[in-house]
Amino acid sequence: MAGPLLEVQNLEKQFAVGGTWLARHRRIIRAVDGVSFALEPGETLGLVGESGCGKSTTGRLILRLIEPSGGHIRFEGRDLVTLSARELWAARQRMQIVFQDPFGSLNPRMRVGRIIAEPLQIYAQADAAGRRRRTAELLEVVGLNPGFAERYPHELSGGQRQRIGIAAALALQPSLIVADEPVSALDVSIQAQVLNLLMDLRRRFGLTYLFISHDLHVVLHMSDRVAVMYLGEIVEIGSRDTIHREAKHPYTQVLLSAVPVADPAARRERIAPPPTRPHRVRPTERRGGRRSSPDTPPTELGRPSVGEVAAPPPDTPHRVRPTERRGGRRSSPDTPPPS
Repeated sequence: MAGPLLEVQNLEKQFAVGGTWLARHRRIIRAVDGVSFALEPGETLGLVGESGCGKSTTGRLILRLIEPSGGHIRFEGRDLVTLSARELWAARQRMQIVFQDPFGSLNPRMRVGRIIAEPLQIYAQADAAGRRRRTAELLEVVGLNPGFAERYPHELSGGQRQRIGIAAALALQPSLIVADEPVSALDVSIQAQVLNLLMDLRRRFGLTYLFISHDLHVVLHMSDRVAVMYLGEIVEIGSRDTIHREAKHPYTQVLLSAVPVADPAARRERIAPPPTRPHRVRPTERRGGRRSSPDTPPTELGRPSVGEVAAPPPDTPHRVRPTERRGGRRSSPDTPPPS
């Protein structure tokens, strides 16, 4: 197929928070704000950033597990945003996700064999005997004995559960897998095994990964290209070597300085992270029946293309409400609001 397997253009997701659902003015959080990138067949793109920056939301938006507020998601030449429910159901055979929590993503009432075979049953791709054969094959592919098909998720270790999640994602032979922090909940030794398994599966089946993680060291190990996400936007994107050696955005430099060095005698200069700012909101909002202006006005950051970086955000402290209600009583937080 000519062209990118996945192309994301100006993807946005906004959440309305605070107040009641009938309120005329509610606070709007831009969790994903103008994200754009392309993913070639067989490529691994690492999406890295701190917790809460919107990277997992981006992965779910691509699969339309969450409905986007704007933008386009073109997968295998089709815009997923415009597909009907039935067309999207058919398209999801070709794209799957591996979740962060291996236990929370598995049905505790179902045996492992039924969990892996469920996608085949939903899409009517095999009869009962064929599903059993396919389940045994997938268990061997992820390094488990076919006898694990008779076990329940609570009888498995964390690494074994994640292997089951990977096997279920492979059942329909997808071309794209969104790996949403697949090793962050595992021990370090198990992390290496699962990462090596993902790399072997990529070579064996020609898979394309969107690999999401907050650990830049893991992302550099797994990815061909790296996209750095900060406060809902991709601030820098480039090849793995370019990001590692010639990072330009201050936030990328902060992440690189935090990567541990294998040599105990070597020391890497740590860079202090820039003060964070809250998610951009509307310039005015209604609170408690009165109209007020937020302490921090919205700031428009440039959206970079490949090889470009966005300007770093201004140094703005967190906004703290002067009073808050705790346990039915009204109290003041320890940190006063900025003037």
